[in-house]
Amino acid sequence: MKKAGVLMPISSLPSPYGIGTFGRAAYRFVDFLKGAGCKVWQVLPLQPTSFGDSPYQSNGAQALNPYFIDLDFLAKDGLLRKEEYAFLDWGSDPRRVDYGKLYRLRGTVLKKAFHRFDCERPDFKVFCRDERYREYAIFMALKEMHGGASFEQWGEDSVYDEARVAQFAAEHAEEVLYHQFTQFFFLLQWKKLKDYANDRGIEIMGDIPFYVAWDSVETWKYGNALFLLNDDGSPAAQAGVPPDAFSATGQLWGNPVYDWEKMKQNEYVWWRSRIRNGLALYDILRIDHFIGFVRYYCIPAEVTDARVGEWRRGPGAELFRGFEQSRIVAEDLGVVTDEVRAVVTQTGYPGMKILQHAFDGDPYNEHKPSNYTSNFVAYTGTHDNETLMTRISGMQGVERERMLADLRSECLRAGVMLRGKSDRAICRTIIRLLYASKADTVILPMQDILFMGAEGRMNAPSVVSSNNWSLRFLGSDLSAAVQRTLYGLAVESGRK
Repeated sequence: MKKAGVLMPISSLPSPYGIGTFGRAAYRFVDFLKGAGCKVWQVLPLQPTSFGDSPYQSNGAQALNPYFIDLDFLAKDGLLRKEEYAFLDWGSDPRRVDYGKLYRLRGTVLKKAFHRFDCERPDFKVFCRDERYREYAIFMALKEMHGGASFEQWGEDSVYDEARVAQFAAEHAEEVLYHQFTQFFFLLQWKKLKDYANDRGIEIMGDIPFYVAWDSVETWKYGNALFLLNDDGSPAAQAGVPPDAFSATGQLWGNPVYDWEKMKQNEYVWWRSRIRNGLALYDILRIDHFIGFVRYYCIPAEVTDARVGEWRRGPGAELFRGFEQSRIVAEDLGVVTDEVRAVVTQTGYPGMKILQHAFDGDPYNEHKPSNYTSNFVAYTGTHDNETLMTRISGMQGVERERMLADLRSECLRAGVMLRGKSDRAICRTIIRLLYASKADTVILPMQDILFMGAEGRMNAPSVVSSNNWSLRFLGSDLSAAVQRTLYGLAVESGRK
C-alpha cells in the first residue's frame, strides 16, 4: 500500500521549555498527521547529542536523549512542581533550540524529579539490569566526575577496567541511578506516544547513525575490539566521505572507523544487537549511510582534508543475514556503485530517492520519478539538504531552464500539471510529483511543506553552527489549511 509521511524531528516539535518533547505537542502532531492522510512519522536519531548538537554524534549509540522527556508529564506524575521549570529561561527564539541553555538547565530540573522518584519501584529495578543503559549511565557519571571532558582525558579511568568500573559504580550508585532514571522515563513516555500513533494508523520511522562518536561509551569500553585504533588507544583512522552531491570538498566526520575483520570473528554481534534494538524501538528503521556496509571511506586520523582517503570493503549483505524480512530502509545516498546496488537488492530493503537531485537534464538520473521502481522511499530532500524552496530559488539562467524542461517532462509522464513558474508554484508541483510517483512511501520534511527558505535548513554538513540541528516549528505551522492540502494530495495519489 502506498503511503505518505512527514519528517519531523522530536527536537523540532512546538513543545514548551526549549525543545520538542514527548509531551502534548507530540500528540497534537500525531493528530495532525492523521488528519493529513499521512501514515508515517519519520524522526531523526533519538540518541543524546554531544559535539555540535548532532543526533549523529552521541555519547551512547544505544542511549536515549533525556532532553525529550516531557517536564509537564513528570509534574503530572508528581515528580516536579511547575514553578521549578516553567519560568526558567529556555531561550528567546521559539524557532531555535538553545542547546547551551538546555545543557545548563535540563539536568538540574531532571535531577529534582529523580530525587522524588522511588528507585525501589519493581519495574525500575528490573530496568536497571539492562546493560545497554547501565553502561551508558556509568560512562556519563564518570564524564560528570571529570568535568565533562572527553574520556581520553580521564587519567586512569580513560582505560576501561572492569574491576575499577564496578568499584566506581558502587561508590557512585546515586549518580549512576540518575542516568538510568532518564533512560527509564524516556522509554515510558516514548512507548505511550508510539502506542498513540500506532492506534491511529501511523507508523514511526526511526533512524540509527552508521558511526558512533569518538567520545562514546562504545569507544571507551570496547576500544580495538570494534574500532581501528593504535596501540596507545588513539584513533588510527577517521570516518568521512569524499566530495559528493552534498559537499564539494567531502565531509570529515571524525568518528572512529570500524574494524570489520574483528567484528566478523564474532558474527557482528554488536551491530546485529544494535539493529534488533532499533527495530524494537521503531516500526520502521532507517539505517544512515548504508553504503558504508558495502564500502567505507577511511581517512588517516591526522589528516584534515576529506579528499585524502581511500575506499575499503565493508561486510556487505552478510551482516544482515536473518534481517531480510525486517522493515529496514537503506539510506543509500552518496557515491552509489553497482556493488552498493547489488547489496541493497540482496537485502530487499527499499533505498532512497531525492527529488532535489532529479532535474539535471540527465534522462537516466535515478532520482527522476520516471526512473523509479516501487521499492523506494522518496523525498523532496533530507535533513542534510537545503530546503526545496532554497534549491529552486537558487536556480537561475541555463540551470533553471534545464530544470523546468526536466520538470515539464516528468509532469507529462506522471499526469501532473505544472501550474506556474514562480518558485512556490514549482515547489508545489514537485511535491505533487513526489506524491504521484511509483515510490511505495514518500516523505516530506516539514520545512518543505511550509515552503521555508534558508531559515528552514536543519543541517549543513561539515559545518559547526548554532543553526544546525536547532530548527523548531510553531504550533501555528500545523494549521488546518496545511493539513487539508496534504490530505488532498494523499487522496489524489491513492496514498490515503
